[in-house]
Amino acid sequence: MRLATFNLLHGRSLSDGTVHAGRIHTAIADLDADVLGLQEVDRAQPRSGLLDLTALAADALDAATHRFAAAVVGTPGQTWEPWHSGADIAHPQYGIALVSRYPVDRWQITELPGAPVRSPVLAPDGGLMLLRDEPRVLLAAVVQTPAGPMTVATTHLSFVPGWNVRQLRHAVRALRGLPAPRVLLGDLNMPAGPVRAFTGWRPLARAATFPSPAPKTQLDHVLADPRGVAALGRVVQVRTPPQPISDHRPLVVRLDR
Repeated sequence: MRLATFNLLHGRSLSDGTVHAGRIHTAIADLDADVLGLQEVDRAQPRSGLLDLTALAADALDAATHRFAAAVVGTPGQTWEPWHSGADIAHPQYGIALVSRYPVDRWQITELPGAPVRSPVLAPDGGLMLLRDEPRVLLAAVVQTPAGPMTVATTHLSFVPGWNVRQLRHAVRALRGLPAPRVLLGDLNMPAGPVRAFTGWRPLARAATFPSPAPKTQLDHVLADPRGVAALGRVVQVRTPPQPISDHRPLVVRLDR
């Protein structure tokens, strides 16, 4: 079984700043993942050609099951509001997604509120600007694999130090009621040491994933709850293949029983 996580940067290429469906399709197909967690996913966004990036990823993996979970309605960096259940699905949305080649018995979505204060981030000119933090979301699926049921979840945590720890702890608590083994895929916006220290979950891979041209730090993770981890088998391969899109490298973990 191959598990993968990939922050898409809405499919944008760093080389020319554009979004092309063919590039995204090729990049996702190369991962050959059985279950894939995606972050920074657009749906019906003008900046990404109104593409449904989740459906595009599912087609690339020949996966029958997929789900998108919006965190905001509107466009990050421009005008947006937190997603709500009455939002018009035709409006631009932005969030995360799970794609699975295996059947899914159950979905669970958990809201992870954004930081309540604006936080300083680097501006394009090298200065600092105060940015409103976006709400986040945890998307979990109970997946029927050939070896039996397991829980796979994905999330994209805040860039605000400390607040992302709070969100991570909330996410781990939310997964406890779902069947083991449990795996969390995602861009957690913190390195592996703090992730393990604050959750007790086991990293299945240690590899730098950001920034994509020459990765220096690991922001993207595949974590396993130690309770039930033996059922996953052993890690036999870890890949962070360069791709023509995004400022993150994907992280792919192959497991073998």
